[in-house]
Amino acid sequence: MMRALIVDDEIHSREELEVMLEATGEFIISGKCANALEAIQAIKKEKPDVLFLDVQMPVINGFELLSMIDEKLMPNVVFVTAYDEYALKAFEENTLDYLLKPVEKGRLDKTVRKLKRMLNGGEKPVYAGPDIKKIPCVLSSKIKLINASDVEYVKSNEAGVYVICPGGEFYTDLTLKVLENRTNLVRCHKQFLVNIDQVDEIILHGNMLAEIKTKSGRHVPVSRRHLKILRGRLNF
Repeated sequence: MMRALIVDDEIHSREELEVMLEATGEFIISGKCANALEAIQAIKKEKPDVLFLDVQMPVINGFELLSMIDEKLMPNVVFVTAYDEYALKAFEENTLDYLLKPVEKGRLDKTVRKLKRMLNGGEKPVYAGPDIKKIPCVLSSKIKLINASDVEYVKSNEAGVYVICPGGEFYTDLTLKVLENRTNLVRCHKQFLVNIDQVDEIILHGNMLAEIKTKSGRHVPVSRRHLKILRGRLNF
């Protein structure tokens, strides 16, 4: 049985697809999500084998969501769309397959066969995706989108990953690895990323240790391992 996560902002589409997937006898529905942020949380928790992903969703669309999933947790992706141009782009993004709405049983059966071949082969899916321009953060019951260019630094600790910018400190479900790979933020420490454009000073200490002072006066640690990389980026 394949563990499937359904992501679609329309409740009727989620329910209809759930019924069709369960009727095949090949799936356990591990969750249904109405938006990208719910999906990121569910993927981290449920670790589904397959993601049935709507393309057009408010705030963060399906293509943008792909960029926000940690590669270690990336499921096989099947786009579900009502628009042919998006279906064609799905192939350009190297997704496994696509389904056009309304989903037809015969077409779904072909997708199921393809999924079973992929999962039996044990290949880890890798999908191309756009760079992250806006980082989704949790703010009470809302999603706050922070421009990546406005970020001073990002830190990770036992409580999670936090984005620090002039407006404050905000929790995000995105991992440091995803943010390092999909934004211009640079690793300066095992638990920190920094925006080079926000660096005011690099204060050198003994033993090849250092710290960054941002333009707003915040201090960010720099490890020995990453000091050389920063020197190269900043040409000093």
